[in-house]
Amino acid sequence: MFSTGQLIFALFFLIAFTAAIIYSYKKDKQKSTDYFKGSFWVLIGFLVFVGLLVGLKSLV
Repeated sequence: MFSTGQLIFALFFLIAFTAAIIYSYKKDKQKSTDYFKGSFWVLIGFLVFVGLLVGLKSLV
């Protein structure tokens, strides 16, 4: 379905994008802690949702 090069690119992109998001989040969190209350649970919910989608896709 995907070539090896495409899968490698997707993997590196995912790692770089996640690192950039984490870096930005930590930098912003120091500036304004009031805006990020409960954001950890949103992240957990998002990861569970994506995990469910992947799980359901693999069953079908």
